[in-house]
Amino acid sequence: MVAEALRIADREGVDGLSMRRLAAELGAGAMSLYHYVANKDELLDAMIDVVFGEIELPPEDDDWQDAMRRRSRSARDVLARHPWAIALMESRTTPGPANLRHREAVTACLRRAGFSVVMATHANWLLDSYVYGFALQMASLPFDGADELAGMTDDVYLPQIPASEFPYLHESAAELLAAGYDPAQEFDVGLDLVLGALEQLRATPGTQRSADRPGSPG
Repeated sequence: MVAEALRIADREGVDGLSMRRLAAELGAGAMSLYHYVANKDELLDAMIDVVFGEIELPPEDDDWQDAMRRRSRSARDVLARHPWAIALMESRTTPGPANLRHREAVTACLRRAGFSVVMATHANWLLDSYVYGFALQMASLPFDGADELAGMTDDVYLPQIPASEFPYLHESAAELLAAGYDPAQEFDVGLDLVLGALEQLRATPGTQRSADRPGSPG
C-alpha cells in the first residue's frame, strides 16, 4: 500500500494522492485501507519514513565532513526521486523508525566530531536547509539536465538578454553555454562552503563544550 502511494506521489505529486485514488490503484475498497492506516496523515508519515530510509546514513568510520557529504548527496538524490517529499520532511509529528534512525546517526556523527549539542543542532539545520533548498530549486527548474538547458539558453534565454542592455547576464549565459554548464554541479560547490564554515566553527575555541557529550565527566 505504501509503495503504491509513493508511486502515485512520484508521478503526480502528493496532491494527486487520496485514499480513494489509492484504493482504486490497488483494486480495493477505500474503506479497506483504514484497516492499515487511520487517515491520509498517517499514510504520509509512513511514506516519509520510507523516504528517510532511502537516504544513506553517515558512515561512522569516515571523517565527519566526508560522512556528511555522502549523506547530503544521498539526500539530494533521494529527493530528486521524490520531489513531493521536500516540503514534508520536517513536518511529521510522529516520525517513524527510519526517520529517527537517520536523525540519530546525523546527530551522532556531529557529536563524535566534537560539536556541542547546540552547535550540532546549528550544523544539522544548516545542512538540511541547504539540501532541501537545493532540491526544491532543482525540482522547479524549467529544464531537465545540462543538454536541455543549453538548448533553452541558445534559443530562449540569450534573445531575452541582449548584450547591449544586459552585458553581464549575456556574458555569463554565453560563457556558461560554451562551457557546457550543468546546474547540478552547484550542489558540491555550496556543500563544500557549508562544511568548511562549520569546520571553522567546530575548531574555534569557545564555540564548543565537551562536557555535554554523553559519557563526559562533569
